[in-house]
Amino acid sequence: MRALVCQQLGTTDNLVIEQHPDPQAGPGEVLVQVHAAGINFPDILVIKGLYQVKIEPPFIPGNEAAGVVAAVGEGVNRYKTGDRVIIMPEGSAFAELCAVPEKRVIPMPAGLDFEQAAGFTITYGTSYHALKQSAGLKAGETILVLGAAGGVGITAVECAKAMGARVIAAASSEDKLDFARSAGADELINYSKDSLLDVCKALTNGKGVDVVYDPVGGQMAQQALRSLAWHGRYLVIGFASGDIPEFPANIALLKEASIIGVWWGTWLAKHPAESQQNMQELFAMIADGGIRPRATRCWPLESYAEAFNSLTGRSALGKVILTLKR
Repeated sequence: MRALVCQQLGTTDNLVIEQHPDPQAGPGEVLVQVHAAGINFPDILVIKGLYQVKIEPPFIPGNEAAGVVAAVGEGVNRYKTGDRVIIMPEGSAFAELCAVPEKRVIPMPAGLDFEQAAGFTITYGTSYHALKQSAGLKAGETILVLGAAGGVGITAVECAKAMGARVIAAASSEDKLDFARSAGADELINYSKDSLLDVCKALTNGKGVDVVYDPVGGQMAQQALRSLAWHGRYLVIGFASGDIPEFPANIALLKEASIIGVWWGTWLAKHPAESQQNMQELFAMIADGGIRPRATRCWPLESYAEAFNSLTGRSALGKVILTLKR
């Protein structure tokens, strides 16, 4: 099989396509022929050796994919050859075949193609967990989404809207804001031209926003924190800008605000039943049209460099997908 391999830690220039022996389905495992795989910002951190969990090279990166079951190992009863599935392996998704424990496999929802399904679990799982469990977002509340056209940002816009919130989408260009509007954003802020804090105050009549969803970090973070309302909740999702912000504790004190870290992968491992319930609710939102997973640009495996560059350069709208079917 072909696989995208990280030969040494550093930039994505250290990735190469290699031929590897086909994996086999061991006991309790499902072997999946991968049709498409989702690229996420943490994949870049893993390749650089900067993620919370460090992996020694050589290794095959990638943590989500969609495809067809090619074989099942001893003791697997829920899946059979030919089933269309989504997988969440801990690495090894960027390969034509991937063996994964049965507990990390879910049926592919009807109505999604492989590209949509490949980019579904991490971004929607993160956003829905962040809004539901971490922030306790309520219908009628106002949420500010930074990086609203990115992979997780666009899912936060969709999920928050489906949950009945008023959504203010913030991004750095008009085309990104148009994309956020297409996902249901009620208000738009171009923070390359306008003051995030001033526009948020104007849009909320001085009250501030109830929730900030921040996958970007960097220089916008302090303005976003100051945009919170009394008892607001600030969700720290990630640092796509590359800069980890330092928050003034006095602002949190004055607003009795909460700064909440969100790490979906660890929460998933600790709360599998709740995570499964979240997924069922997300599938229901797909069925009733509340959310519509977007795979706006897909690259073949051979064009992996362009795919990664679209993410690191922050030019991608929505999810970045690799296609791998033999």
